Amino acid sequence: MRLIECVPNFSEGRNQKVLSAIADAISSIDGVELLDVDSGVATNRTVMTMVGEPDAVVEAAFQAIAKAAELIDMRQHKGAHPRIGATDVCPFIPVAGVTMQDCVELAKLLAGRVGAELSIPIYLYAEAAQKPDRFNLADIRKGEYEALSTRMQDSAFQPDFGPDEFNPTAGATVIGARPFLIAYNVNLNTKSPKLSNEIALNIREGGRAKRDADGKIIKGKDGRAEMVAGTLPATKAVGWFIDEYRRAQVSINLLDYKVTSVHAAFDECSRQAEALGLRTTGSELVGLIPLEPMLQAGRHYLAKQKRCAGVPDAELIEVAVQSLGLAELAPFDPQKKIIEYRVAKAGKQLRDLSLSSFVDELSSESAAPGGGSVAALVGSLSAALSSMVANLTYNKFAHLHDLLDRAAIEAQAVKDAFLEAVDADTVAFNKIIDARRLPKENATQVQTRNEAILSASKEATLVPLSVMERAVKALDLAELMITNGNPNSLSDAAVAATLCRSCAEGAYFNVLINLQGLEDEHFCADTRQQADETYTEVLRRAEELSRAVRAKL
Repeated sequence: MRLIECVPNFSEGRNQKVLSAIADAISSIDGVELLDVDSGVATNRTVMTMVGEPDAVVEAAFQAIAKAAELIDMRQHKGAHPRIGATDVCPFIPVAGVTMQDCVELAKLLAGRVGAELSIPIYLYAEAAQKPDRFNLADIRKGEYEALSTRMQDSAFQPDFGPDEFNPTAGATVIGARPFLIAYNVNLNTKSPKLSNEIALNIREGGRAKRDADGKIIKGKDGRAEMVAGTLPATKAVGWFIDEYRRAQVSINLLDYKVTSVHAAFDECSRQAEALGLRTTGSELVGLIPLEPMLQAGRHYLAKQKRCAGVPDAELIEVAVQSLGLAELAPFDPQKKIIEYRVAKAGKQLRDLSLSSFVDELSSESAAPGGGSVAALVGSLSAALSSMVANLTYNKFAHLHDLLDRAAIEAQAVKDAFLEAVDADTVAFNKIIDARRLPKENATQVQTRNEAILSASKEATLVPLSVMERAVKALDLAELMITNGNPNSLSDAAVAATLCRSCAEGAYFNVLINLQGLEDEHFCADTRQQADETYTEVLRRAEELSRAVRAKL
């Protein structure tokens, strides 16, 4: 799954017809889900949060900016929040399967299109900034919309994309890329906002003012207070009392969870609370969170318990929720709070069926699922067995903890990838069927149909080829468990190796049959060579491992 988040801010928070039109423009794009619309009357500003596949999100962002430029007149705008345009700022945020650099390129792509097609001056900020003085949004917005026409006359403030002339109705738009921001509150067993703010000052990156022995703030030559940095980088925090919960909280913005994680913030708050005679009782997430930081937290707390972290995602999430106390104030539903789960594709997924339901579906007269999906399923069983052996060995052989932990975590990832292929194989087969059903009443339709069949057939071939390649990784894990696993689980590790052979051989047959009649000699030759080499390697190694296990038994 490749997901990005986009959070455009619009200079309108009062006219619901305008906001509905912008929201509809976003929702009209397939592959995008509008997760949240947050409007403020005093600020006269609305923040919309969307998530989806990269290309679809870029298109949705463009349509939203176009609609805002059509319906919002900045000459009439008044509000408490700083702003320079109808669409004031539009950041892209990597969520899953994409990098920050990917988001930078998407920001440039959108900026170029908005500038050219909508005649709106565009400034790039944050990770997409083209100039050092444009990294911070506040620097670009100095003087706000009212100063924009004057500032644009300065050659140093020419836009990165779009016209270098002032657009009086749309203003200018700032587009960029930044890390995912997690809004996270830690609960304390006190009603004192003073104590919670004490913790906030101790942990936030900006820290607190330095004081002398008499408690007076120490100032530098520039007259500004000298600061003592807090313990958590990329973190903002404040302490407050929430009447609804009858407790104080440390309210935290994690600006980059890869720098300071959710669990690191919670643990540090716990340490600081204890020093003040307090306890952390739990925490809450405000809004959504990517899957990765939840899995990180699960692994972190399993490691503290001296348990293997190579367990299914569902268990990691459960450990994270319990350890962080995320359900203390309200139920925590991963399907609603984790972005990847919230935007998961609807419809029946084979991998989500019960064992009996899958077998029943397989045994029906429909051509899919078929052997390709079964081969992928067999591979997932192999990886699952290797993870099981690693977990069973973990507590018995302390000197192998690091090796087994890494192996179990990798086995879980391989298992999940195989399960994805269970559905991918069936989807690819169905695309061939759909392509063959395309009309062929004239030359143009025939060409379009033939191209669709060729593309679908290649995809249907590459899915089992990827399963074969993944079988090699699964075999590596099985061999590792045969060599290092608990001797009492040797037969389980041996079955894992045997399944790799079945997986690879089944996928190999699917590659061969899909290559038949495929009119691309170069593709066929390269694919056949890769398949033959992988098939030979897996069979040879599986047989060697079988002999080794038989010798041991």
